Amino acid sequence: MKKSEIQIFLAHASEDKPAVLALHERLKQAGYKPWLDKKDLIPGQNWRSVIPKAIADSQLFIACLSQRSIAKQGFVQREFKMALNQYADRPPNSIYLIPLRLDECDIPDLRQEEYGLNLRDLHWLDYWEEDGFEQLERAITYQFKLEPEEPKKPVIVTPPLSVFNFEIVRVNAKGEQINKESKQSQYFSEDLGNGITLEMVAIPGGTFLMGTEDEEIEKLVKKFNWEGFRRERPQHEVTVPPFFMGKYPITQAQWQAIAATAKIDNDLETNPSKFKGDELPVESVNWYQATEFCKRLSRETKREYRLPSEAEWEYACRAGTTTPFYFGETITGELANYDASNTYAEEAKGEYRQQTTPVGQFPPNAFGLYDMHGNVWEWCADTWHDNYDGAPRDGSVWTENGDDNRSLLRGGSWYDYPDYCRSAYRSTYNRRDNNSINLGFRVVCGAGRTL
Repeated sequence: MKKSEIQIFLAHASEDKPAVLALHERLKQAGYKPWLDKKDLIPGQNWRSVIPKAIADSQLFIACLSQRSIAKQGFVQREFKMALNQYADRPPNSIYLIPLRLDECDIPDLRQEEYGLNLRDLHWLDYWEEDGFEQLERAITYQFKLEPEEPKKPVIVTPPLSVFNFEIVRVNAKGEQINKESKQSQYFSEDLGNGITLEMVAIPGGTFLMGTEDEEIEKLVKKFNWEGFRRERPQHEVTVPPFFMGKYPITQAQWQAIAATAKIDNDLETNPSKFKGDELPVESVNWYQATEFCKRLSRETKREYRLPSEAEWEYACRAGTTTPFYFGETITGELANYDASNTYAEEAKGEYRQQTTPVGQFPPNAFGLYDMHGNVWEWCADTWHDNYDGAPRDGSVWTENGDDNRSLLRGGSWYDYPDYCRSAYRSTYNRRDNNSINLGFRVVCGAGRTL
């Protein structure tokens, strides 16, 4: 039997969807045929009949368990019982049903009545452990005699992912909170040594409208008496592939860990920032220094890191929103670090802190990214273009026919007015050798690394 012939049913509670999606992707990359409702159910199908058939057709059933799923009653428990029925009909000592724990939870007391089989009778797999996926493949290898596969292109291996929980907030034009919502995202941690880590959040692929529509631009020009907003046109549709992005701007501790490594193209000061603090974002960093950091980080981690494209940055910042800020219609000093003594809409004036703040202090967006508005401007990889005429629509870095002495800065900073912090705003103070005290960056990497 070939890997591609082994259908693996992934049973799970909806609350564990991010972690199970990551498992689905890893199984697929390894050559198996995972079956997951979100990926394999076709709109309009009767899921009550399709799911039992998928269970019956699968050579392996993985019961994804967590503290959330075992407390949940409903169809997911029925799926487990269906699998127990299937297991009862399999030859003795075969492996079919694998309890896979996503966190430290008790195995539920689920019994197949006729034969007395219990889910607790089966040895479970702790997937959160470092060798979790290897142990899963060990079980599959034990059960199936796999035929050699044809050589393939290098496999892109997604790093082991964890899940984190967070809350997002939405405000109206007065800056009043109108909604709060719990979210989950996936991430992996890069060990930089001496207890310093770099958390990289999984950004799902998607399509969005980049830039600002003409009518809104005219309102902004009139309101703020600034022609520079016209750089955000024409608004255009961009499709961005999945990638990983730093949960926070690069901190001074992270900078120091990498700046202390061997030079590639440019020298790096180990402590260039004016405002000192390990958890403060690094600042006073120009574009060349930021790209040098990425090269050294790539060398040290064996993973390809780089600055984001401008399209990736705006897509990640918006996180599915179409409002000026990912918070909603306006921004306040309680939501971000900028010059809140100036207002954008109808919100009250707030505090102007006059310096950077520790990363992660303010609410994140729906992808789980922090400080995308304010704190420090963030360098992008693209060369400067005065508008979006001819811009790529695939999320890639745009360098053709640009000004290669200048690159994009996004997000605003502790020093700036609120309109500069908008998701769509493009800064003009962007010479690549500029290392002002409000310039920093965050890094991205692809969906995996090539082995």
